Amino acid sequence: MPLTTAPDPVSTSLSASILNLLLPHHRTTDHQHESAVNAEAFPHQLRQITAFVRASAPIVFTLPGFPCKSPNPAKVLGHLPDQGERLSLRFLDSLCRDIGRIYPPGARIVICSDGHVFGDLVHVPDDHIDAYSDELRALITASELDRLSVFDLRDVLGDLSHTDKRTHVHDRYAPSVETLRAEVRTDEQTLALYRGITRFLVEDTAGFTGTRSALQRECRLRAYGVIQRSRAWGDLIAEHHASAVRLSIHPQPVGAAKFGIRLLDAPDAWTTPWHSAALRRADGTWTLMPSAAAARLGHLVEQDGRPSHFEQRA
Repeated sequence: MPLTTAPDPVSTSLSASILNLLLPHHRTTDHQHESAVNAEAFPHQLRQITAFVRASAPIVFTLPGFPCKSPNPAKVLGHLPDQGERLSLRFLDSLCRDIGRIYPPGARIVICSDGHVFGDLVHVPDDHIDAYSDELRALITASELDRLSVFDLRDVLGDLSHTDKRTHVHDRYAPSVETLRAEVRTDEQTLALYRGITRFLVEDTAGFTGTRSALQRECRLRAYGVIQRSRAWGDLIAEHHASAVRLSIHPQPVGAAKFGIRLLDAPDAWTTPWHSAALRRADGTWTLMPSAAAARLGHLVEQDGRPSHFEQRA
């Protein structure tokens, strides 16, 4: 939905107001000037939102993420979505609802569930990924979060085997390892992403029998594969949702083409609901942390017969 003429002031002002609703939730590791940042610091997103506004069309956001639960039982409560995902989905739907209050056509978010894209690299079985994605859809339907939808490889490549789907996406879209290595050496954001993914892979690995240094070497290799597949998935999403505003669960610098968004409070900007468990603090607020740490602070709560979250002890 490209702009062909100069945007009118009314559309630009409304687009800035819409983007201002997202700014309190911007996920970034650069907090030096964060308090002074306004919508004009995000020209890429402003142009995209203005295109929707000028067409009086619902604003479409895409959010790659919600892949699957970490395979490390010390971090999560199981392989299915729990309270962390429920709270995150409600937050995303409420964000669209807030946009609808100032922009009647409203907004919707397409959750691009990417578990199958790199399930083999993060050592999560494909049937667990299917179950996770199916439960996301069920949660959205049961909670009437009608501004959200889920998009995954099954929507693109149908009944192909999971291995064939990954091969197709990798071969068609993924950059070479050599290209990524060069980026890691020269680009600070790519280096931060590489280090963050490596750390998660180390933390998520359970039952490794080798040395710590051997595990780190293996995870550094797998991290390049995860970034390759993530880039490939991003390009595929762009083909299928060409005009959408791209959100990211990873921290992003101010003005980047992707807008990093924080789903829930956590002490680490990289923490997500699928790498952690939710803890309800004594004051009623929520945070995310490894399940083993949450268990030391509170008692386990079940919902629908499954572990859901922890309640902090008074």
